[in-house]
Amino acid sequence: MYRTKNGEEIFVIDSHIALWDGSPENQLNVHGAQFINCFYDYHKNLSPEEWVWPKEKYLKYDEETLVHDIFNKGYVDMAIFQPVYLKEFYKNGFGDVEKNSRLAQKYPGRFISNGTFDPRAGERGLEYLEYLAEEHGIKGVKLYTAEWNGNSKGYKLTDPWAQKYLEKCEQLGIINIHVHKGPTITPLNRDAFDVADIDDAASSFPNLNFIVEHVGLPRLEDFCWIATQEANVYGGLAVAMPFIHSRPRYFAEIMSELIYWLGADRLLFGSDYAIWEPKWLIDKFMDFELPEDIQKETGAELTLEVKKKILGENAAALYGIDIEKQKEMLKNDQLAVAN
Repeated sequence: MYRTKNGEEIFVIDSHIALWDGSPENQLNVHGAQFINCFYDYHKNLSPEEWVWPKEKYLKYDEETLVHDIFNKGYVDMAIFQPVYLKEFYKNGFGDVEKNSRLAQKYPGRFISNGTFDPRAGERGLEYLEYLAEEHGIKGVKLYTAEWNGNSKGYKLTDPWAQKYLEKCEQLGIINIHVHKGPTITPLNRDAFDVADIDDAASSFPNLNFIVEHVGLPRLEDFCWIATQEANVYGGLAVAMPFIHSRPRYFAEIMSELIYWLGADRLLFGSDYAIWEPKWLIDKFMDFELPEDIQKETGAELTLEVKKKILGENAAALYGIDIEKQKEMLKNDQLAVAN
């Protein structure tokens, strides 16, 4: 829980975290090393110096480290796992839905463990999606449209099989579709992360919520023009957030454009842990104000009420979380007592 200087409590939901294994022992080929090295470059170049991890720790960290960084140190009340498999690069997968689910069971009410799908898996993948819904009760999926699969280097949400999977999501009550769109990661292809296919998917499936992770950066303008037309498109702020440190003016421009086009009700905080830690991001965000000239041009404001929405209230609305009831449930759990 974040508390302002006046003692006001702000419920924080980190909508984008991961527990990964990028270690050399798990790397299947050179692409596994390229991928985690690119992640580390993002981490190293956009974090304050004192928050940069040693490379060895970054490759593979344990559950205790994640829980400590997010809940004990990082103000976060709840966190949402967004898993990515990358089976073409890693022997046992980069992320692991089963491991995430076990951690969610160990800390009731603290985690939401999302699943994932790859429409190129055909009928077999649809059966797996049913398994995730029935066994793990997932309410959301993370999609990586640039993920490699055999000779394929990506897919679009407009592909016929992707449409079948979205239909299945709707049938199963998996209503939150988080899609990585924008920043490329070596060796994945830039064009396969293009935000354009969100437009048709959002129009075709108005009962699903499409959370565009990383707000399509660097294609922010494309994302904004799509999102302003599609009321079921949201912006996930992972990757945008760390620019608050290294490029504060750029961050201000991003936030003002998002608030101008989408409004404050469709933006979700995400640290992208372990690329970045939530504590320093939230500290800087709470202290941040938009420059006067930017406010004057777009009319955007980062008031306390806006920050409360972005940090937790908007994600709570998407996942059906009653914040007051959740606070009551969590106030005496093992993590609250430890703090």
